[in-house]
Amino acid sequence: MRRFTFLTLLAATTLTVAFAQTDKKKFMTPNAQSPAMDSSVTINGKEIWMAYHAPSVKGRKIFGGEGALQKDETNWRAGADQATFLHTDAALDLNGVALPAGEYTLFIALDKGKWQLIVNKQTGQWGIKRDGTANFDDANTVGRVAMTMAKTPALVEQLKWTLSGTGGSKGMLKLEWENVAASVPFTVK
Repeated sequence: MRRFTFLTLLAATTLTVAFAQTDKKKFMTPNAQSPAMDSSVTINGKEIWMAYHAPSVKGRKIFGGEGALQKDETNWRAGADQATFLHTDAALDLNGVALPAGEYTLFIALDKGKWQLIVNKQTGQWGIKRDGTANFDDANTVGRVAMTMAKTPALVEQLKWTLSGTGGSKGMLKLEWENVAASVPFTVK
């Protein structure tokens, strides 16, 4: 009887853990023009991952100035299609913003070369509204974080998000597209 009880509890625990994990694929809709991508890192045994859609430059001006696809002084969904999605198994300090373990969407306030990463608790939404504005409720914003801006050494044709470990409990979240790189350091708590 003890063995049966133990095996039943073990099976129930295994199923609970398996079903508690968010499936990345639900955020990765098919789109040949802006394919679904993901990036992940494990730090201190805790997984952090993101799912996004990666548009390409295709000869267009993407950021800043007249005729740019992503205008200055606007909020951008940080990818294409669905809002860019972040999952963390651990609490994070995102460059001064406390982020509990959980699920979030990421947007970027494009403030003329002084970008801010917007972390929002609202998830599952399409990235933009019908009028083209970013699709998030600011009341659900956990925080805004200044991003470190840099110029890429060469054109980055397809949008790329990277999560990486930088040593110990620290990591980096980085976006590269066109001629822009923007990053935010984080610490796993």
